[in-house]
Amino acid sequence: MRILIVEDEVGISNFLKQGLEEENYAVDVEENGKSGLELALSGEYDLLLLDWMLPGISGIELTRQFRVSFPDTPIIFLTAKDTVDETVFGLQSGANDYIKKPFHFEELLERIRVQLRNRSKENESLTLGPIRLIPQSFQVFKNSEEIPLTQKEFALLEFLIRNKNKVCRRTRIIESVWDIHFEYNTGVIDVFINSLRKKLNLQKDEDYIQTIRGVGYMAKEL
Repeated sequence: MRILIVEDEVGISNFLKQGLEEENYAVDVEENGKSGLELALSGEYDLLLLDWMLPGISGIELTRQFRVSFPDTPIIFLTAKDTVDETVFGLQSGANDYIKKPFHFEELLERIRVQLRNRSKENESLTLGPIRLIPQSFQVFKNSEEIPLTQKEFALLEFLIRNKNKVCRRTRIIESVWDIHFEYNTGVIDVFINSLRKKLNLQKDEDYIQTIRGVGYMAKEL
């Protein structure tokens, strides 16, 4: 799961990023409301954490513009504004939840989990031919046989299936699955792809994970 934090207080954003990454979320941070909106509109994120008062545009305006394209992505406001009217106004602008600063990280973490649970049903599954992936329980099956995967293998397979029939560039894979945003040897992807193919026991006529030479990979429904 990928989370975007738009927060101009560096101490808070660094604290949140570290804590959420320890909980196995992929996290991006932006300090400016306008550039935060540009990132959010990429459609890469499962949840947004927004400050209200931001340089560029406010969290309220960011939410309103984001909601035009993404009506269902959960948004949680993190803000020092704490009156009833301000809380109602924030929720009416399109936020799903509202937590006042200062806050306990454990409370925020549970609110994030609640929003993500609400977004996807407990029995949601993603399919690719005979492969079925269940995000909520971190399980993968091929036909009726459960296939044990590591955390990164699971995240890579989920990313590919969610982008089924689309070419996924190496840079996008490394950013989304490994949360790396600088020049990096993407050869690690090949290692994990080979491991996935072996664990899934993909035969010659089961080319569900295709190599797009010089570009990346694609999960292909045959």
